[in-house]
Amino acid sequence: MPVKKRRTRHRKQKKLTKKRLLLILAVFLAVFFYFFILKDLPSPNKLSSDDAYPVSTKILDRNGELLYEIYVDKNRTPIKLEELPQYVKWATIAAEDKNFYKHSGFVFTGIARAAFNTVFRRKLQGGSTISQQLVKNALLTQKRTVKRKVREAFLTIAVEIIYPKDKILEMYLNQIPYGGTAYGIGSASQLYFGKPAKDLTLAQTALLAGLPASPTRYSPFGGSPQIAEKRQEYILKEMVKIKKISEEEAKKAKEEEIIYADHGKGIKAPHFVMYVKDQLVEKYGQQKIDQGGLQVWTTLDLEIQEFAQTAIASEVAKLTKEKVTNGAVLVTNPKTGEILAMAGSKDYFAKDIDGNVNVTTSLRQPGSSIKPLNYALAFEKKFLTPASLILDIPTCFDVAGQKRYCPSNYDNQFHGGVQARFTLGNSYNVPAVKTLALNGLDDFIATASAMGITTFQDPKNYGLSLTLGGGEVKMTDMAVAFAVLANKGEKQNLYSIEKIKDYTGKVLEEHKFEEGPKILSPESCYLISHILLDNNARQPMFGASSYLVVKNHPEVSVKTGTTNDRKDNWTIGYTPSYVVAVWVGNNDNKSMSYVASGITGASPIWNKTTRFILEREDKKQGKTFQEWPVKPEDIIGAEVCVTSGLLPGDSGCPTRYEYFIKGTLPIETENLKRQIFINKDNQQAIQPGQEIPLEKIETQEKNALIDLTGSLLCLDCPFPTDPAVFNSYNLKKP
Repeated sequence: MPVKKRRTRHRKQKKLTKKRLLLILAVFLAVFFYFFILKDLPSPNKLSSDDAYPVSTKILDRNGELLYEIYVDKNRTPIKLEELPQYVKWATIAAEDKNFYKHSGFVFTGIARAAFNTVFRRKLQGGSTISQQLVKNALLTQKRTVKRKVREAFLTIAVEIIYPKDKILEMYLNQIPYGGTAYGIGSASQLYFGKPAKDLTLAQTALLAGLPASPTRYSPFGGSPQIAEKRQEYILKEMVKIKKISEEEAKKAKEEEIIYADHGKGIKAPHFVMYVKDQLVEKYGQQKIDQGGLQVWTTLDLEIQEFAQTAIASEVAKLTKEKVTNGAVLVTNPKTGEILAMAGSKDYFAKDIDGNVNVTTSLRQPGSSIKPLNYALAFEKKFLTPASLILDIPTCFDVAGQKRYCPSNYDNQFHGGVQARFTLGNSYNVPAVKTLALNGLDDFIATASAMGITTFQDPKNYGLSLTLGGGEVKMTDMAVAFAVLANKGEKQNLYSIEKIKDYTGKVLEEHKFEEGPKILSPESCYLISHILLDNNARQPMFGASSYLVVKNHPEVSVKTGTTNDRKDNWTIGYTPSYVVAVWVGNNDNKSMSYVASGITGASPIWNKTTRFILEREDKKQGKTFQEWPVKPEDIIGAEVCVTSGLLPGDSGCPTRYEYFIKGTLPIETENLKRQIFINKDNQQAIQPGQEIPLEKIETQEKNALIDLTGSLLCLDCPFPTDPAVFNSYNLKKP
């Protein structure tokens, strides 16, 4: 065969091969496109029908008791766009899609932003036009996948072709979730305001228009109603920007008092339910929660929850004279992190005190309830033992760049030479501040953060008053931190969801227990726990029979806290199996007139709740069941002198028994005689750093105590003649 013919034939075969490959590729792409994108793609015509059947989501307690059912009523309240005030349309557009009437379903800046986040930040994000949201909520799932985004794009194009803009907006207003049982603005208007949507005011409209972006977060019935108000204000400003209302109209709407319809009937443990719902929405999306038929088993013990709620209401009612209007309780299992009860206020539905605000997750100052974390670090560092002497005498602290700090005690007195067991048990302030100064702010904040306190940030923002409650915390964080003490140093984060199934019974998720990180040694935790259960150690301040004593249960460790401005009063106690945290105060941050720590306020609520839990445990066991903290092998005991905390030797000092971590037992024996500097003018001991002219100083042998900070207390010097100074020591005159 001639060469030319062979070449021509070869070229034809090569072209034919290319065509076949292109055809195969085209078929493959078509098949892939069909199965990946078009197969089972819902019809856009479904948007104008109402035959989708939503299945309710049930939130249950640990025993399967129904707490709340989230559902959408089949009998929605459809609206016609032309029946609504014009500001309903423009508030929605201002909130969700300012270019709605200009684009064809997409805003390319939004698409570019979404593409950037998807590719570079590995975070799928939508363009968020009203048309896209309608398709996503009414026709597709909430799955954040590339496939879903491509399908959404095709359906959005189809919707824009099939329906006019006003019809798209009308369907959006009828389909979009507004929170709870409200799907569509007609239903939302009835749920939130008890009126038809055609009668909405501008203020009410702006509030509703803000909900679809995040119905749980922006709900006025949620745990942070102030967020709903900020969202409303934002939408009014946006409506002014697009020139649909005037500045004056926006101002008037912002100032309008919004009256809500009664809400939430039939809900149990509402603060906890909303806490759980927030987590569900974050993970599964609003539509799945409202219509997906989830069955959510939580950690809540409804029996404990209802008792705690009743205890708060009854005790707060007794505190009217003390100007206390609210209280909160959180109960957890320190071994697992389970939330057993969460009562965020005395009454979720009490509008006069903003009862729907969840105090257990709000920022409050802890007062002295933070002190055990400070002492635990000192025991961990082993420079302090329960027998260490810390002088509770008038002391001022100088920190560079800060105002001189001179703390006083809750009882406005000082108590002289006191050992650490008693300084913590009685919650004396000067010894706690000295301990923090020795620990160092950096180390304390690092340890507190590791224990679960998420709100302590840069040490530069705090001073030594941090150990007296000078930094804000959340009750949920305090429960985690105290659980570390209860759980022999192991941290368990809180959790509230045990298991989730869909309506077919398929398990979607189930909590698996894992051991937590070791934050503190079991020895340090044991010492703190033992001090906090020692009724003798706190008796000088609280008396022998305070509310910190639980009948038949001396094994309970407990700490109180009251802020200096009397805005917060706490009691937090624990056993190895339960942490019970209680707060009383006012949501508007007004000071209480008088709350005596351990006598009134949080402690009676704490005592009632703790006693109920432990007596219930007694019934299960068939006897009084006392779960004491387990003493580690490296804890030893020894007799120490009552005055100095040192070993008695042959000094003949009165002694008491104390616990120590191995290697921290005192090596000195008591000898109070020492050479100290005396002021010749008044025969008073001179404190380290005190500026006295040299000619007025002499050395004398005295009975004196010196603590680990160098502070000095002369036991046989004349007492100050100034009555105010004399009384501040609270010591008997020799």
